[in-house]
Amino acid sequence: MSEQKPGKPERGNRGDGRPSPEELLERYGLRDEDLAAAGQPEVDQAGAGVSGDPRPAAGRAPRLSPGRRGRLRIYLAAAPGAGKTYAMLNEGHRRKSRGTDVVIGYVETHGRPRTAEQIGDLEIIPRKKLVYRGLTLEEMDLEAILARHPQVALIDELAHTNVPGSRHEKRYQDVLALLEAGIDVVTTLNIQHLESLNDIVANITGVRVRETLPDWILDQADEVELIDISPHALRQRMKHGNIYPRERIDTALNHFFREGNLTALRELALRRTAEKAEAQLQQYMASHNIARLWPACERVLVGFDHRPHSRQVIRDAWRLAHGLQAQLIAVSVEPTGYAAWMARLVRLLKYGRRLHAEEEAARRRLEEHALLAEDLGAEVLHVRSRDIAQALASIARERRVTLIVLGLPARRRWEELLRGSLVNRLLRLSSDIDIHLVPRRPGTETDQQG
Repeated sequence: MSEQKPGKPERGNRGDGRPSPEELLERYGLRDEDLAAAGQPEVDQAGAGVSGDPRPAAGRAPRLSPGRRGRLRIYLAAAPGAGKTYAMLNEGHRRKSRGTDVVIGYVETHGRPRTAEQIGDLEIIPRKKLVYRGLTLEEMDLEAILARHPQVALIDELAHTNVPGSRHEKRYQDVLALLEAGIDVVTTLNIQHLESLNDIVANITGVRVRETLPDWILDQADEVELIDISPHALRQRMKHGNIYPRERIDTALNHFFREGNLTALRELALRRTAEKAEAQLQQYMASHNIARLWPACERVLVGFDHRPHSRQVIRDAWRLAHGLQAQLIAVSVEPTGYAAWMARLVRLLKYGRRLHAEEEAARRRLEEHALLAEDLGAEVLHVRSRDIAQALASIARERRVTLIVLGLPARRRWEELLRGSLVNRLLRLSSDIDIHLVPRRPGTETDQQG
């Protein structure tokens, strides 16, 4: 990224423009040193006791009880102001117009008139008031929503940290409780709040996001819809006062909302949404026993062995994958059974007394070729099989490969009679997958198949 890293962010900036809990404590004179005489426990910026990690202890999704579970729909965006809350409320109106029982469990308009207008006649569950250090704060009333038990609950800001004293520490835990009760939830999330991206976002923006949630929440969502907007359009929206108050616009534009930051965050959001879509496609195909290839995205498989020509084949495969923006999978197949016996017989006929030295050299070359593939970013697989063509075809189908890259065969006619044609057999086994053969270029070392 050509832009320089921003300077040190202002204290308390959480990356979404809202005051942090620490800023609220200072604003109302409730810092720890002010309350030490009263014996109040200390808290960190996330609002949790310093004696423990502010994040949930669970590292994976809990088991859900049997029965009808609510569906989770997440509106995902790259940054605040993209239109997630507006889209969530619009979805609520669409469902209500179809006769669905919809309530607003929690909505945060941030003072944006158009967002507030979008609430319209949707029923709002009153917020729960909690007193913390003498300050009355409002949170989503989970118990009231459960008692009301609507068909759909609209809940903003999924990564929010609840005020101490709430039933759960994080809002996503409240949402899980609603899903357990059979209530569908429509919610919102910015990409910067995913735990796995915390360090990446900090490096990009210079802001360490304090409120995060585990990635499995997004992975287990039934629906994820990207609310996309170009960085330029989002900055224009900011300049027009549609996101933050006037006094905060310049600071936001020069820090978190720089165009380079927004472009990088947008790419993260697009990639994460694409990964979710790909996972859902594979799950659908597996559950419906769909064996044929659906080339929704490109994947390149390159077969390599010990021959010197394999270096050229791997490089060509990388160039093809790079041009297609495709994943590259490099596979070497060690023959077993009759195939291994026949391969050794052919090498013995070729090399005679030099067989041992040639086999040791071949082993070293194979390791070098695997390392080359790794250096080029490929996923390297080593497998053993009685049928090399069958092994390659099986991996290609399992991994939804759209293109197989191989070196042009170098077997003599008598070898073809003894061992058969790998390419011809692979063509029969994978008729719906393109096969690209890499010829030897002038000056390439002679390397007959061993």
